[in-house]
Amino acid sequence: MKTTKLMPLTGALAAGVLALTACGATDAGNEGGGGDEGGDTAASGETDWSDCTPGEESAEADVASDENKDITIGAFNGWDESFAAAHLTKHVLEEDGFTVAVEAFDAGPAFTAVAEGDIDFVMDGWLPVTHEDYIEQFGDDLEAAGCWYDNAKLTLAVNEDSEAQSIADLPDMVDDFGGTIYGIEAGAGLTRVTEEEAIPTYGLEDYEFAVSSTPAMLAQLQSATDAGDDVLVTLWRPHWAYDAFPVRDLEDPEGAMGAAEVIYNFARPGFADDNPAATQLLKNLVIDDENLSSLENVMFSEDNYGGEDLDGAVDEWVGDNGQFVEDWKAGALG
Repeated sequence: MKTTKLMPLTGALAAGVLALTACGATDAGNEGGGGDEGGDTAASGETDWSDCTPGEESAEADVASDENKDITIGAFNGWDESFAAAHLTKHVLEEDGFTVAVEAFDAGPAFTAVAEGDIDFVMDGWLPVTHEDYIEQFGDDLEAAGCWYDNAKLTLAVNEDSEAQSIADLPDMVDDFGGTIYGIEAGAGLTRVTEEEAIPTYGLEDYEFAVSSTPAMLAQLQSATDAGDDVLVTLWRPHWAYDAFPVRDLEDPEGAMGAAEVIYNFARPGFADDNPAATQLLKNLVIDDENLSSLENVMFSEDNYGGEDLDGAVDEWVGDNGQFVEDWKAGALG
């Protein structure tokens, strides 16, 4: 089993945005939601992914009772939440005597590896849109094992103490924000949706849309919030910035930024039979925005571990959030 080092932080941030927004997940007008799941049934291309509630199949997980103790988890290159969920699960399984490897893949090869039984599961399947094509291709050879996050979306965000509450407020607040929306990379789906949907929908043409890079946007966010200034940025959930900075999303009454998606676990054929307790653990996982942004902040922000020593970062986070793990095993997070 190989050990894969996560890419440097700035590269991971940029690649994550490009990956999760370029394939259509953020097209305005998409319907959000999740889907039906069952750890012992295959995920079909015919499945309606609109009714999943994280933790809805929760029950106590006696993880140590599984006889198969060797687990390989796939994580998507550049997707912070993918490594956060994988290494958090690795931590819990290893506490109960498992040997766990986290391997890095692009999304397509990861789904292929799970469907062919080369790895045990991935924890970052975005539905109903982002990974729809992979589920249609491989769904008959995958076992859905719960969804754990239901607020994956694109946003326009401001400092917490801004008077703006909605994107609809922005046309009358150009001076408050220095006439600028700070964006990320030119090729990102978030950039396209902001430019082609949000700006014309809400009449934001008086703003300069400063397209640059994810690190530049985050630097502007930090400098403005440190100075107590109003700032307007393009952002997305999940992201550690929500824990690192005093920032909040603007309401989007017209739905111009697109609907939220749900993040699922997908396992190899037969995994539920081989590892019923680990499968139940996956079904029990529910991570809200506060916990996820906090975990990612410890793992990836430059003020903390900066994308290095991910297991050490998770150890630190779990040390400060021990009740989370107890509730997870008990099926009490939902």
